[in-house]
Amino acid sequence: MIYAAIVDDDGVVAEELASYLERYARESGTEFEADRFSNPVNFLTAYSSRYDVVFLDIDMPDMNGMDVARRMREMDENVALVFVTNMRQYAINGYEVGADDFIVKPVAYYDFAMKLDRVMKRLNKREVPKVQINCDGMMRYVPVNAIRYVEVFHHRLVYHTYDGDLEARGSLNKIEPFLTENNFARCNNFCLVNLGCVKGVDGFTLHISGKGGKGEEQISVSHPRKKSFVAALNKYLGFVI
Repeated sequence: MIYAAIVDDDGVVAEELASYLERYARESGTEFEADRFSNPVNFLTAYSSRYDVVFLDIDMPDMNGMDVARRMREMDENVALVFVTNMRQYAINGYEVGADDFIVKPVAYYDFAMKLDRVMKRLNKREVPKVQINCDGMMRYVPVNAIRYVEVFHHRLVYHTYDGDLEARGSLNKIEPFLTENNFARCNNFCLVNLGCVKGVDGFTLHISGKGGKGEEQISVSHPRKKSFVAALNKYLGFVI
């Protein structure tokens, strides 16, 4: 599954890009799930590291696409970025924010598919660490960036992914070293959270991305764990306190 975000205030263009993704999926045999955002501020507020590729307009109200890209890069250095714009003169500066390519409006499917082919080649070369989860005899291999958090529940581990929950036997202490190396941190004695999913910290409550990247979910952070958790979060976000 490839997760995409389309950020464009023009509903017609956004609908066209979504239809192009569906066509590309049929022709390539690749599964896509796309979220659409008409407001760049809402996109940044809802952003999560689950996205593989972002199609971003440059000329938008409230925030210029280049500024959006800079903010996005502060949260995620790895996501593929394709500018979709009628402002060719700005698109050539995309190297400043690590853009993979740009498409000039009006968008033709052939051009879209050609650029997406390049992105897919890059994504296919990525080595995304996976977690091996034995769900009642069925072995699953789940990318770490698809897991929002892991918790202990009734002596079993529950992996809360963007697509649903997976239960398995296991120990949080056993998987903690691997997940910590991949940007997870403990928020309490029973839960490891993907730092890329954290939207905010309010007192002793964490706000994280909900299932399917929609909405939010709240998780408690314990008093003894808060200082180390916030320190790990700040380090992940690149903040120096």
